[in-house]
Order: sequence, then C-alpha cells, then structure tokens
Amino acid sequence: MVNLSAYILVAVVLFGIGTVGVMISRNVIILFMSVELMLNAANLALIAFSRALNVHDGHVFVFLVLTIAAAEAAVGLAMVITLYRNRETVNIDRFDMLKR
Repeated sequence: MVNLSAYILVAVVLFGIGTVGVMISRNVIILFMSVELMLNAANLALIAFSRALNVHDGHVFVFLVLTIAAAEAAVGLAMVITLYRNRETVNIDRFDMLKR
C-alpha cells in the first residue's frame, strides 16, 4: 500500500502546478484547466486522508466538489464561447467589458 505522504506530495505538486497556471495564464481556457487541476488536487488529498483515517466523510466531500467542478466547467465553457463570439479572442488581457 502506498504511504499517505506520497498521496499528499502528489496533491501538493498538482495544486502548485494549478496555482502557477492560474497566475501566469493569459488564456481563459488554460485558466479554467488550472482551476480544475487545483480542485482535483484537493480531491486527491481528501480521499487520501479519508482512507488513512478510515472514515467516509472525505468521499462525500469529493462527490460534492466534483459536482461543483462539473457545473463550473459548464458555466465556464459557456462564458468562454460567449466572450470569444463577442471579442474574437480568449486572451484575458484583451478583455475590456466597458468597451462595446
């Protein structure tokens, strides 16, 4: 069986990659993918602690987080499509909602 610290290390690395992606991304699609990566890292940590402590609370939280992530992905994709149709770009720096 894999040690708990290995799971947590992978979760921390994934969360760090997602954080860096959010900070340096100029593309909205990459930004949403980075947020999804951070959510999955949190899910991995929840499952690892749940298995280590032999409780099922972590599994319930992961189910809720996955539901929220699916809704966020659907709404985010709709926003990206709408913004691309109106602005013809997915670059965050070029979005200016005050201009029409």
